Amino acid sequence: MIPGADIFVKALQDQNIPFTFMTNNSQRTPLDAVRKLEKMGIYVEEKNVYTSAMATAHFMAQQFPNGTAYVLGEGGLISSLHENGLTLVQNDPDFVVVGEGINFTLEMVRKAIDFILEGAKFIATNLDASPRKKGWNNLGIASIVAMIEAATGKKAFSVGKPSPVMMRQARKYIGLATDEATVIGDTLSTDIQGGVQVGYKTILTLSGMSSRDQLNDFPFKPDLVIDSIADLTLDKIPWWED
Repeated sequence: MIPGADIFVKALQDQNIPFTFMTNNSQRTPLDAVRKLEKMGIYVEEKNVYTSAMATAHFMAQQFPNGTAYVLGEGGLISSLHENGLTLVQNDPDFVVVGEGINFTLEMVRKAIDFILEGAKFIATNLDASPRKKGWNNLGIASIVAMIEAATGKKAFSVGKPSPVMMRQARKYIGLATDEATVIGDTLSTDIQGGVQVGYKTILTLSGMSSRDQLNDFPFKPDLVIDSIADLTLDKIPWWED
């Protein structure tokens, strides 16, 4: 756990401020995330987690109610699709969906390519890249998607951060208006970019992916930059009102 994260979350809970952990991990269910956080000493409920799998399934159900999907993905993505009335099939799907997973085979990818060439819509839960670490057992969605895009000539529609689709759905999920929403994240290219695109206030924390040196690499900037969530209290947020 990042020091101070539990204190900040507890402050939100004590003041009844709506919040969600917004994650691009489509493999983990909200319950999985709750249990992982609990082991770290952060106690939240399933309603406090919003995943790219949830956003993707909701989007697909809106676009094609009771549709069918061929899935390269596991766990949270499969359960979210079922919960939104979509049926998983092995032939003639309305959608091909790519999410996190470690059990993909080239045969599955080949089938996905054929389905897309036959007219299936191509969806990705997100386009996160592999961390490029030796021995990493997950190729990263971006790698799988790039392979399929090259073979089909079709671009995947990505629902997860920084897509406005997920950013808006997460806000609605916790019942906030646009001018009430603030995104706190450690990655300029997903958390902050996504928040900027839909008009939310944004806070970049330097305890993760992005560094202060990278601020000039992007045409947008966060509203506030902090070294760590440990440095943030509600009274230090300039636009915060009781």
